[in-house]
Amino acid sequence: MHHEPKLDTHSSYPEGGRAANLVVLGSFSAIMGGLGLMNSIGVYQAWIATHQLSTISEGQIGWIFGLYNFLVFFCGIQIGPIFDVRGPRLLMWLGSSLLVLTFVLMGFCRAYWHFLVVIGILGGMGTSFIFIVPVATIGHYFCRRRGAATGLAMSGGSLGGVVFPLVLETLAPRLGFAWATRIVGLVTLVLLVLGCLLVRLDIPSKPPVSPPSAKVFLPDLTILAEPVLALTTLGVFFIEWGFFIPLEYIASYALASGISHRLAFQMVVFLNAGSFPGRWLPGILADRIGRFNTLILTNVLCLISVLGIWMPANGNIVATVIFSVVFGFGSGSNISLVPVCVGELCPVENYGRYYTTVYTIVSFGALTGVPIAGEIIHRCRGKYWGLIAFAGCAYAAGLSCFITVKWLQNARSKKSSV
Repeated sequence: MHHEPKLDTHSSYPEGGRAANLVVLGSFSAIMGGLGLMNSIGVYQAWIATHQLSTISEGQIGWIFGLYNFLVFFCGIQIGPIFDVRGPRLLMWLGSSLLVLTFVLMGFCRAYWHFLVVIGILGGMGTSFIFIVPVATIGHYFCRRRGAATGLAMSGGSLGGVVFPLVLETLAPRLGFAWATRIVGLVTLVLLVLGCLLVRLDIPSKPPVSPPSAKVFLPDLTILAEPVLALTTLGVFFIEWGFFIPLEYIASYALASGISHRLAFQMVVFLNAGSFPGRWLPGILADRIGRFNTLILTNVLCLISVLGIWMPANGNIVATVIFSVVFGFGSGSNISLVPVCVGELCPVENYGRYYTTVYTIVSFGALTGVPIAGEIIHRCRGKYWGLIAFAGCAYAAGLSCFITVKWLQNARSKKSSV
């Protein structure tokens, strides 16, 4: 018989104070630098597809960014359990070093395999550290206010997604792509160093349930025997399928629709501008009305924006801008609320294992979503309606899973109160 994990009480968390607030500040800074690349990836995709790799098909180019997305999640197999045992310090410095190296080397890339190695492998691995470690650290300081604290930290990634595309779009035509990426890398270095100094665990870490062994480096698929966690994982798989498609193709869509080069790149900025409040406002709401309730509401907004605004937009500039902002706001919760929802389903000392087991499964959706979308564009002869329909169906499937999770939770709550 499966037993529910015994969760910690709110009293075992600081829920604020100087140390906790500095961790949130450090996480904000690190995530702005570390996830700035992830949230700017549509600009890099559009630039590379029209410059260095202009002779390569969209489907092939999609594998560069699919591999990047995959490693962001998949590398958590090792990162989460090591965090549970060793804490954040070494992991933060390692991830930061890989990301800075990515920006330095990106300017030297010319061939397809260069981008596959530098962006896909080095960039994906480096981002995975910054995607996981700050969020897991916040989970040791906050419980009752975890949604707001995590959302505030994650909004740093959206701010990076506003600043970095503007820097790249302004400097690349003047200085060249290589020097523009190096300047972005320098800004990233400053932000990551601040994060490395502030993201720390000054409170005693709770020991893992079992002694460290080779098993801590493998996903614990037995936790998926719990239907609520299995459905949550499936739901996240589907919404990540949908999430990366607008993020990585909105600039290319705008260019293909005849929108000017400058404004097309700025669609990524509009998306991240919407995502900035979309990461922390739903977190505050989630602490009041429930984390899964808020996740359902924001994904309803994503579904409406994809099928109700983007699908009929047909390249219209105003409609495309509105879609970018609305989708950015709704999808911002994908990153900030999912870790908090997973945290509700496990004890804090095993959070790293649960979190990374979920994202190990999700990583395969991140790997395949973008290349599938690129192939759909090819099959639709350069038209984007098939890609948009694919994204909408993915969000509809994810939303169905989350609604079922909420129904199961309510049913259990009624049964236990009888």
